[in-house]
Amino acid sequence: MPGTRLATSGSESTMNRDFDCAADIHLPFMAAHGSACRCALHSRRLFTGALVGAAALPGAVLAQPIPECKRSTFANMAPAQQIEQAAGQQYRQMLQQASDKRALGPKDHPQVQRLRAIAQRIIPFTAECNEAARSWRWEVNLIGSDQLNAFCMPGGKIAFYYGILAKLQLDDDEVAAIMGHEVSHALLEHARERMGKTMATRGAIEIGAAIFGLGSTGRLLGDMSGQLLTLRFSRDDESEADALGLILSAKAGYDPRAGVTLWQKMLAANKGAPPQWLSTHPSGDTRIKDMEARLPRVAPLYAAAEKPAQRFGPPAVKATAASGSAG
Repeated sequence: MPGTRLATSGSESTMNRDFDCAADIHLPFMAAHGSACRCALHSRRLFTGALVGAAALPGAVLAQPIPECKRSTFANMAPAQQIEQAAGQQYRQMLQQASDKRALGPKDHPQVQRLRAIAQRIIPFTAECNEAARSWRWEVNLIGSDQLNAFCMPGGKIAFYYGILAKLQLDDDEVAAIMGHEVSHALLEHARERMGKTMATRGAIEIGAAIFGLGSTGRLLGDMSGQLLTLRFSRDDESEADALGLILSAKAGYDPRAGVTLWQKMLAANKGAPPQWLSTHPSGDTRIKDMEARLPRVAPLYAAAEKPAQRFGPPAVKATAASGSAG
């Protein structure tokens, strides 16, 4: 991405006349939510596995310059190039679908410029965590959907849904907190890790079923236990992405305390989420406490970082008839 700052131009209300902010856009498979999770942001890796045979498989992590950049060697069992190619194809299909519905944010839309300006500050720090990020073809796009959602697919394919910016009225620091978290999933190769674990454990299930004569019943039980195990792993993934995301946003000059205010807003907007022990990510309350505990680690990074020269605002709140009549 170019290193120049993107300036806001044009009226957002005028832009939105030609931009559908509430279209029905199908989420790419590699960015799709798990059926057990109703969180607005996370649990997008739809893979199953099982505990059978996992202890005999490689699970050590690769040392990285930043402690939060640990990656499981399970990722090595799935080919990065093919996964990134598939992610890129799904991402392009989503963009085409959005474009056909006039729901792809134009490049001169203020919120598109905002997202790309924040990304320009975060992306230069990604190679410190994952050298492969230097060669990724980073993309940042705004999808006209009222869903509370954002993601970064393998290979640096970022998308924010209009709804999360508008409904939560996110400031730049909160947008950076989300972007840092989502980018961290890609840097830590969580999707590739999930696939590697699935490949390994499914193979173990088939071998075990054949040895013990369990057949399809054994595979079914293995898949069920694997789904429960995957919930725990996914919570770990989310915690890892939280920790690294705070590092990235702080280095980019965005206040890491925004991670706390973000999740306070998410809790208010996401009533009725599943309990933590059945969720594929930590509960909001746990997440807030964990972030507060990490603030002393990232505060010096934020203090030393160059701060953004330009700040952007969230989408304008639509005036109601009552508010419009008030003097």
